[in-house]
Amino acid sequence: MRIDLVARVLFLCWIVFHLSAQATFQLNEALFQKVQVRFGVEASKRVRDWQEVIADNKNSSTADQLYEVNRFFNRLEFVDDLKHWNKNDYWATPVEFLSTNGGDCEDFSIAKYFSLRALGVPTEKLRLMYVKALNYNMAHMVLAYYETPKSIPLVLDNLNKDILSANKRRDLRPVYSFNGDGLWMAKEQGRGKQVQEGGNNELWEDLNKRMMQESNNKEDK
Repeated sequence: MRIDLVARVLFLCWIVFHLSAQATFQLNEALFQKVQVRFGVEASKRVRDWQEVIADNKNSSTADQLYEVNRFFNRLEFVDDLKHWNKNDYWATPVEFLSTNGGDCEDFSIAKYFSLRALGVPTEKLRLMYVKALNYNMAHMVLAYYETPKSIPLVLDNLNKDILSANKRRDLRPVYSFNGDGLWMAKEQGRGKQVQEGGNNELWEDLNKRMMQESNNKEDK
């Protein structure tokens, strides 16, 4: 996966900031029908199952929410963007990710992030984190959960499906982490100095348009 790390992290800050403030999880029967027509019955069932996971875990403990969301999305297949979408870089919405039954590491991490936000996990406890996967010698993305600002984060990952603390993931080297509140240059265990957020918002606009179309049950123009 080829990544301009700085540019992509800055673009995703736009996504996280804006989508966190919008009701993007108001899924309904009309959306299920739309997904079924375009992608089939199994795809519609996956989207429905996702909504049920969120509904069923609204009052669960945070530990159970992390476990259920991580387990749910890790059942999907990893597929490279070029093979899956015929594009070098494509950020699938959670509905697209589920409908096509696959995506890359960013799709796994973004879907988990917004699912946990929908469950009420505060933004400040979650960071999407670019890392280097040392065993594969490649750029990779995971989701990190911080119980407190000084905690060693828990890592939700599609390569290692177990939720482990960052100090037990010696196969990952943090590079950048970010959420709706900003962008950090990663240091030991994923903590680091906050840096200025910003950058081109073209990718944010594209993803936001598609998510709003899904929310409004409109066909792509």
